[in-house]
Amino acid sequence: MTLTTQIAAFLAAAVVMVPLFRRGGLGAILGYLAAGMLLGPYALKVVSNVDAVLHFAELGVVLLLFVIGLELQPSRLWVLRRSVFGLGSLQVGITGVVLALAGWALGLKPAAAIVTGLGLALSSTAFVLQMLAEKNQLTTRHGRESFSILLFQDLAVIPLLVILPLLGNSADAAIGWQDIAIAAAAVVGVVVGGHYLLRPALRLVAKSGSNEAFTAAALLLVLGTALLMESAGLSMSLGAFLAGVLLADSEYRHELEADIEPFKGLLLGLFFIAVGMSANLALLAAEPLLLIGLTLALMAAKFCVLYFIGRITGAGDHSARHLGVALAQGGEFAFVLFNLATQQQMMDGRQADMLVMVVTLSMAATPLVALAHERWIAPRLAARPQREFDEITPHEASRVIVAGFGRFGQIVARLLRMRKIRFTALEISPDQVDFVRKFGNKVFYGDASRLDLLRAAGADKAEIFVLAIDDIEASVKTAEMVREHFPELPVYARARNRFHAYRLMDLGITVIHRETLLSSVALGREVLERLGTPAEDAEKTAAKFLLQDEQLLTRQHATYHEETQLIQTTRDAMKELEGIFEADSGSVERA
Repeated sequence: MTLTTQIAAFLAAAVVMVPLFRRGGLGAILGYLAAGMLLGPYALKVVSNVDAVLHFAELGVVLLLFVIGLELQPSRLWVLRRSVFGLGSLQVGITGVVLALAGWALGLKPAAAIVTGLGLALSSTAFVLQMLAEKNQLTTRHGRESFSILLFQDLAVIPLLVILPLLGNSADAAIGWQDIAIAAAAVVGVVVGGHYLLRPALRLVAKSGSNEAFTAAALLLVLGTALLMESAGLSMSLGAFLAGVLLADSEYRHELEADIEPFKGLLLGLFFIAVGMSANLALLAAEPLLLIGLTLALMAAKFCVLYFIGRITGAGDHSARHLGVALAQGGEFAFVLFNLATQQQMMDGRQADMLVMVVTLSMAATPLVALAHERWIAPRLAARPQREFDEITPHEASRVIVAGFGRFGQIVARLLRMRKIRFTALEISPDQVDFVRKFGNKVFYGDASRLDLLRAAGADKAEIFVLAIDDIEASVKTAEMVREHFPELPVYARARNRFHAYRLMDLGITVIHRETLLSSVALGREVLERLGTPAEDAEKTAAKFLLQDEQLLTRQHATYHEETQLIQTTRDAMKELEGIFEADSGSVERA
């Protein structure tokens, strides 16, 4: 089959399978894997040389790491050093030892058990980062920690490549330390050369005014650094990541990212297809129970280690569970590691094939496990308290009760503390409670919508109830409880949006602050001033907008359940506001 035909087959399979799997809620990655299995040597046999496709498709991972590097300025990377080397070394070390001991107990020779443990300790950079990006979780705590661990694993490639010949008693073992020196020199060369040469070179290309030339330069930059690292015995993705970091604070960052993005998406999809094609379905058909059992054991072991590491480093149950789920699979580097181990005669071909199949199955299972965790396990765990609510002991009644101690409630509490006004803070998230207590804040873990907790907090004696809960349903439920049982207690509420405000207004709450309204109006006023509007006029414009919006909120409260009337009142309000501004403008001109 010609190369053109194969490319057409890849594109057709991706176009069909990926939308089907995404519509079923299974994610794009599983769609690519299924497409690969369909095209591979054990099904339609469209492709026979899977290794060649896999090697080429690794460029997708390389481009992914380059784009991630562009998002990380060197100063931010320096801040991550403790997470990278602390969490990463713990994960690789503990997981490697646990899996090596398990392999030895199952009958592997000591050298083979060590290679197995270290190889399976690594996770898939491409799978994890793509999965977290699809779910918008890269900026969460478990997302940041996952990235830190994956970065350390890329760095751990260097000693692993040296350990292999040493364990195998190869004649090449004597030059292991020389290889380390070459690798270190390559890293230094990329950093120094990138700092002094990359920007001037890109500046020259940009001056030519050719978009095609700049795109070619971007691709050459990524591939050049990746190939340099590969020639030094390191990971290509590590070289691309370093190149991205060096350009993270350059003026070409956004243009580079825009040029690379289409290639990254296509090649990363091809990588997942190649992983699916590499799955030895014949071996799976021959020993399904053994392979599935080993896969589940691997993922369970890695999850337990990662959960343990997450908890001992201060993460809550929620973050630790997500960290364990995200990194529970094997990684693509295991394919290379087990192949080298076979060449060094440290394990036989069947053992290597079994391990490669376990890694592939774990990759395929990761999106399913993550989906099951998010849809069924996490909601059930969140539905019941992870620990007993705090008991609020009798004390001098606080003048203020703050329900919800997130970013909004904390600011209110800080203002009260500055004036030495006693308050009682209630927060339903145990992770948030533990976090804010580290900074000396006195906050109680409990559900503010429970009547017994409100009584214990002194709601019958308090002067003000500050409703700062982030979750809309929990906020409304708490407001209902307060209005029903403590009708004389004034409620000062935070609303996330207009519809949240309407629901609070339904309960008779009149003091409502929409969380982004004042800050966005203030920013708009500053923009007007920057554009030449006199400060006094900009202030009047902002004040008129706020007045008009508050009046509109009150009018729309009566009709917010009826979409047609809601739209019409919004249009009428916009025309009215425009008329006011036009009248003001006319009076200024006449003056």
